[in-house]
Amino acid sequence: MLLKRISWVFALLIAASVSLMAGPTKEAGKELFTANCASCHNKNMKDKLTGPALGGAQGRWGDDKALYSWIRNSQALIASGHPRAVELWNTWKPTLMNSFTGLKDDDIASILLYIDDVYTKGPGGDVIKDPKTDVDKKDSSSNMWMFGGLALLLALLAFALMRIIDHLGNVSRVAAGDAPIEKTWVTSLSSKGFIAFLVFSSVLIFGYKTVDNATKMGRTQNYEPDQPIKFSHKLHAGTNKIECQYCHDSARRSKHSSIPGTNTCMNCHSAVKKGSQYGTAELTKIYASIGFNPITDKYEAGYDNWSEAQVEELFKKWIGQEYMSSKSLTALDDAGKDQVANEWDGIVAALKNDSNGKIQGPIEWTRIHNLPDHAYFNHSQHVNIGQIACQKCHGPVETMDVVYQYSSLGMGWCISCHRETEVKFGNGFYKNYNAGYIKAHKKALGKSDTEAEKIVVEDIGGLECQKCHY
Repeated sequence: MLLKRISWVFALLIAASVSLMAGPTKEAGKELFTANCASCHNKNMKDKLTGPALGGAQGRWGDDKALYSWIRNSQALIASGHPRAVELWNTWKPTLMNSFTGLKDDDIASILLYIDDVYTKGPGGDVIKDPKTDVDKKDSSSNMWMFGGLALLLALLAFALMRIIDHLGNVSRVAAGDAPIEKTWVTSLSSKGFIAFLVFSSVLIFGYKTVDNATKMGRTQNYEPDQPIKFSHKLHAGTNKIECQYCHDSARRSKHSSIPGTNTCMNCHSAVKKGSQYGTAELTKIYASIGFNPITDKYEAGYDNWSEAQVEELFKKWIGQEYMSSKSLTALDDAGKDQVANEWDGIVAALKNDSNGKIQGPIEWTRIHNLPDHAYFNHSQHVNIGQIACQKCHGPVETMDVVYQYSSLGMGWCISCHRETEVKFGNGFYKNYNAGYIKAHKKALGKSDTEAEKIVVEDIGGLECQKCHY
């Protein structure tokens, strides 16, 4: 009777586990979308980017079989003359959609579930804000019940196995003429075997979480910290159309993109002294860091040696003067005095740091994108040779008031990009590569003519370990 009951427990455990883990999920879809689609399609699913907005795609196609074929190999579907495929090609050509022949039906279904969820609920539907760190974190409550349920099932399974072992032991004892040993729940749960199982499980879980958190260290997707100066990329790169490399000029000539020097800001803001949104509040921080006197339009000599009282006197005078001018006043009213005091406090909070205790000096911007030391990445190689647009990795910065980490920057994300990005042979950096030979080699491996024509970074050694981990 006991064995029969335990068999039923096993059957229920297996059925429950299969039902929990089987089938497409939006959680899996988010991971797949980030790795395969996010570099070209807007993650709000409603706006265009390099590719079309994806929200409502199933309704526009109407035929899931054709849609799945399109996602796996768009060029093949275009060549077959499918009307929807041809329509999309005519709209977006010559931009090619990458092929994802390795995606299974459940993978595509998961991606579509995630797209539909974001499209209907908005991109923040499964994201919450941590007010202490300003880091967007995934709300894992939707997954907790599944992981908790699986942990409970494993514990029940372990206990059932213990009961089976005890029962078989008693069968052997009875057959040998000995009395059976009846174990209580307390005896079973305090046995060496159960304690060993708990220790093993704890080591496994904590080990996994340690490695998982270590691989994500320093590259938290959606990280959006406050900066010492409220600089809007939307205004500068979007509205005013300032090229990314005007400020981040080292991106085209060195490994690092670098933070723009304050002198770069002064190329414009020695003339533009009041911001369209914050007035003097933010631009005065730039002047205070570098020693520019906006009243005389000159840099103050010996500014590094000024006392804080001298700095305060100069910039409070400037802020008050601009306030009175904007209000047509001859003296500061109470509101003006409050504004002067508040803006000065903002300057001190933004610029005075523990390293030197002074307002004068470089602006300490908060770094957003950071790769681990064992991963090599060269901006100039991607910008000059690969001719990759900044938005490919950093997202639509021209729409961001506050810049955040758009991409995951994980190893899988980089590998996916190298598998999908076509090599641009139109510059002298690829003179050692014979494109015709590579295409012929791909055909010899059984690739179709369409696939062979597309030479991606992977085909020229872009997935060799030494390229990034030398």
